[in-house]
Amino acid sequence: MANAKILEMKAAKVAEVADKVKQAKSVILFDYRGLTVAEDTALRAELRKENVEYIVLKNHCVRRAFDQLGLEGADDMLHGTNAFAFGYQDAVAPARVLKNFIKKAKKCEFKGGIVEGKVSTAAEVEAIADLPSREVLIARMLGSMMSPISGLAIVLDQIAKKNDPNAASAESAEA
Repeated sequence: MANAKILEMKAAKVAEVADKVKQAKSVILFDYRGLTVAEDTALRAELRKENVEYIVLKNHCVRRAFDQLGLEGADDMLHGTNAFAFGYQDAVAPARVLKNFIKKAKKCEFKGGIVEGKVSTAAEVEAIADLPSREVLIARMLGSMMSPISGLAIVLDQIAKKNDPNAASAESAEA
């Protein structure tokens, strides 16, 4: 009877982890050995600012959740001490925050992750960490889209001023 209750609790935990992995845009696995309590607290605060959930889970539980979701190739990462950073809004945020922390603290290391449903190696996660945030990418895209339009507007304005001498004198009268 007690065993059945324990198995039921474990199955519920596996289902909860599987649900978190399904909802997350990225899950980054990293080795957190060597962190002091103060460093761990600072890391958690940085991750929280970026809406990233940081959890330490049992590898066995995570392995079962990955198996439920059909994620193959993730077993190699699930050895030793692991912490998990779940990025629900921005796929790059967990990797970026962790990479900055690892540089600063000179501790921890990436083990890999799952980004947009694809198992990624530690090297791939590190490359993802160098990508700009979604907002920066959107701003860059909009800027590059607006550049030709604003250039065209300036050229058309200059042509209009050249062809209409009254527009040029009206402008100088305003100044």
